[in-house]
Amino acid sequence: MRKQKYKGRCEKRILSKSDEVCRFYSDLQSKYADKLDSDNGIKQIHCNVYLCNTEYMSDFLCTRKNGDVFIRECVERRFLNKPMTIKMLDISRNYWLNHGIEDWGIVTNVEEWFIKK
Repeated sequence: MRKQKYKGRCEKRILSKSDEVCRFYSDLQSKYADKLDSDNGIKQIHCNVYLCNTEYMSDFLCTRKNGDVFIRECVERRFLNKPMTIKMLDISRNYWLNHGIEDWGIVTNVEEWFIKK
């Protein structure tokens, strides 16, 4: 999760399951995109989805072949205790819960965490 006007490193690539050029702002985000792209259960991937009426964007909004939608936020494990990171993750989680998406999770450089309500 990042602010919309993020100024930093950006890798641009095309994924087979995305209709747009994907922008990756970290190695973690890029590697997870490759994992999603190679997953046969994933139908479509949207990268860096803007959250309406906020200054933030979520890393991945994905649709499975069965129609289920899920959100994944990529965060380096060392940043998980930082107040700004916690604030951004709370905004994302609450935004997507309010839009009916309960399958929300965090991807770290150590493991993948899934939070369901």
